[in-house]
Amino acid sequence: MNNTVKWSIAGSVVVLAVVLALLPGMLRNTGPAGVEETGVDKPAVAQVDPRPDCPEADVAGVSLACLGGKSVGLAGKPTVVNVWAWWCEPCRAELPVMDAFAAAHPEFSVVGVHADPNAANGAAMLNDLQIKLPSYQDNIGVFAGKLALPNVVPITLVVRPDGTVARTFPRTFSTLAELEAAVSEVTL
Repeated sequence: MNNTVKWSIAGSVVVLAVVLALLPGMLRNTGPAGVEETGVDKPAVAQVDPRPDCPEADVAGVSLACLGGKSVGLAGKPTVVNVWAWWCEPCRAELPVMDAFAAAHPEFSVVGVHADPNAANGAAMLNDLQIKLPSYQDNIGVFAGKLALPNVVPITLVVRPDGTVARTFPRTFSTLAELEAAVSEVTL
């Protein structure tokens, strides 16, 4: 065997060893900003301002941590879910409408899902806007992923008491009347 063939074989062995060493890291499924995606949302690590408690139930079959609060029992009601993010200006405008809907319609459970890993900024925005509705924290997009939601915020869902999604609204509601009209068209 000549030297060229020997060096080619040796180089191939080295490249193969490097690829095999890096392969587990390359195959790991990661979410945004390198956050490992396990299918279970992890609670936020940052200090989060206190917020209202969340209903103690999965949201449309997805289990999420409560943003700045704890979970409390509340079952058997249809739920209006608003998916939002702290950096989203249309969300900032729509959250007061969701809060007003919650106050006007106690027959519904109304909750938010903060779709961003920065829980502290989410809780701070809700507190700054004096939003009283509880919100769940979704660090890695588990909620939108499991429900195959469009990659957009805000998005509003109406969920039946049995946990099935009755309707999805990928739009911004500007007034309480708009939201009431949309929800009233949904068959629960």
